[in-house]
Amino acid sequence: MLFWETLGWMLWATVFIGYLFALSAIIGDLFRDRGLSGWWKAVWVVFLIFLPFLTVLVYLIARGQGMAERSSRAAREAEDATASYIRQVAGKTPTEEIAAAEALRDAGSISAQEFEVLKAKALA
Repeated sequence: MLFWETLGWMLWATVFIGYLFALSAIIGDLFRDRGLSGWWKAVWVVFLIFLPFLTVLVYLIARGQGMAERSSRAAREAEDATASYIRQVAGKTPTEEIAAAEALRDAGSISAQEFEVLKAKALA
């Protein structure tokens, strides 16, 4: 008997944890959706509180496609922001560094030997 009770509790715990994941995804999607007014967001949240399982199912059926699109768009925007930050912090490419050093050499600011050192450093 103890085995079946434990198995039943584990099943319900799994269902509850899955529900919590769905609930957090839905609440995140509600506040990410700019096309939905504040009143509709409040209505969804109230229904999530008073009729939780039914509301989760209805939300996933009614707004699941838009939820996937908003999630994908948010992931793309985060990836683009990360790539932009990395490009900004990384500095110049080796080609740009060599061109800058060449411009300094042509202007007479550095010697040919210093140019070769900078070129080697950029290519390393």
